[in-house]
Amino acid sequence: MSSELRTRSIVGVALIAVALGALLSGGLIFWTLLVVAGVLMQGEWGDLTGATPEQRKAAMFAVSIPLALLCPYAAGIDWPVLIAGAAAFFFILFTSRSLKLALGIPYVCLPIVALLFLRGQAPYAYGLLLAFWTLGLVWATDIGAYFAGRSIGGPKLAPRVSPSKTWAGLAGGVLAALVLGFLLHRFADLPIQLAAASGVLAVAAQLGDLLESGMKRKAGVKDSGTLLPGHGGVMDRLDGVATAAPLAALLYILLVQGG
Repeated sequence: MSSELRTRSIVGVALIAVALGALLSGGLIFWTLLVVAGVLMQGEWGDLTGATPEQRKAAMFAVSIPLALLCPYAAGIDWPVLIAGAAAFFFILFTSRSLKLALGIPYVCLPIVALLFLRGQAPYAYGLLLAFWTLGLVWATDIGAYFAGRSIGGPKLAPRVSPSKTWAGLAGGVLAALVLGFLLHRFADLPIQLAAASGVLAVAAQLGDLLESGMKRKAGVKDSGTLLPGHGGVMDRLDGVATAAPLAALLYILLVQGG
């Protein structure tokens, strides 16, 4: 095993352990981890959109306000967060005159709201299951896509955006997500509607990956940051979660709560 792969593996295992620990704890600890990740993601988003250092700092400060209101001891998921998020978006839009930079606000806030919403469902074990399903299917998608893409190869998925991604990799990611979804249905009572929707969320996760790849290509960088050795930045690890989590929460509302 090369030193680079060893570093990547060690950091990857550590990241999963931290995420699972916060997920199990829920409440304040889970919120804290998400807020730290969100503020860092906003900073990386600013770098990828070509913001000045001052604009980048302003955006990180702006996004911290709605994220702070999500604290279990503050407003939680309620109207004040929506108002603060909208205010942060328009503040960055008007002060920086950059729609691209301002779009980082919903990009960061929506998945965090979604994960906190799912984790907060009662009873405790059910909320844990929903949040684990959301994060786990993104991890499963990445793993399935990697191994299917490497072993099968074939036509490229989006060669101008991400030359390494293939249609076989996408199929492998969807299959892996579906397997996880139905295993959670069989052994942990995940609603069958959500298990069946895991494939759709796998596609959403891959689209999130492609979105970030396009931003990095346009910015002329390999990674969104250098914080995580062997992995790049926080966005590099959470790009799939950013697009899959809001859709997961929406599907839960429509298919389970509304059904």
